[in-house]
Amino acid sequence: MKTLVKRNGGFVPLVTSPFLPTVDTFFEDFAPLDLMDWTDRSLASIGGSLPSVNLKETDKKIEIELAAPGLKKEDFKVEIDNNMLSISSEKEQEKEETRKKGNYYRKEFNYQSFRRSFSLPDYADENKISANYKDGILHVEIDKKEGSKQTMAKTIAIK
Repeated sequence: MKTLVKRNGGFVPLVTSPFLPTVDTFFEDFAPLDLMDWTDRSLASIGGSLPSVNLKETDKKIEIELAAPGLKKEDFKVEIDNNMLSISSEKEQEKEETRKKGNYYRKEFNYQSFRRSFSLPDYADENKISANYKDGILHVEIDKKEGSKQTMAKTIAIK
């Protein structure tokens, strides 16, 4: 059974058969419609190399947790410049395999890098920052300056 469905100004024949997919489902199988829906997505959730981050603020410090499994503490660079905290990493891997039997040769390389930057508030103490890497998570703690008054967030009514 064939029917015509009008789409985008043209007609697309739809074949209804248990053995052949319809045009709609054929393309959805290979290019799902939500592939182009970028709302509420980060690069990490779609397979990019930007690590996910958790931010937490307490009365005494600001905490950053960055998920980066498979790296070593030597792979990270944590820098602060003018109230901007930057966490970055560059990692290169090269793997070579040769077998004389069967003339087999394979060489693969991989390069990973990322940079995440955070603007720190004025009450963050740039001189009291610590970082450690454990179980695939980089933990960064920034102490708050003593005696600094933090302004509280308030809601502004819309008229």
